[in-house]
Amino acid sequence: MTEWQASISADILARYAGDAAREVDGVLGLAGRRGVKVDGDDGAVRVELHLVVDWGASIPDVGRLVQSRVREYLASMADVEPATVDVIIDEIGPIP
Repeated sequence: MTEWQASISADILARYAGDAAREVDGVLGLAGRRGVKVDGDDGAVRVELHLVVDWGASIPDVGRLVQSRVREYLASMADVEPATVDVIIDEIGPIP
């Protein structure tokens, strides 16, 4: 019997991470053209998200919730446990 292992591209993981982040209250969207970066060169997956948050949202709370949601989503959808999930708030307020 042979063991089969699927690999998921960084682009798909980035899409999953972005979808998960947008589900969190206070997140208005991804910032810039490339709001999510996924790196997995040495076998450890690292996720970096650049977000726009709603005016008045608690940035520390939003950051923690996004980290948690992205970890849960990647684990359930892709069986991936990221080594890090970095959240960078690039903008506050409504998306122009």
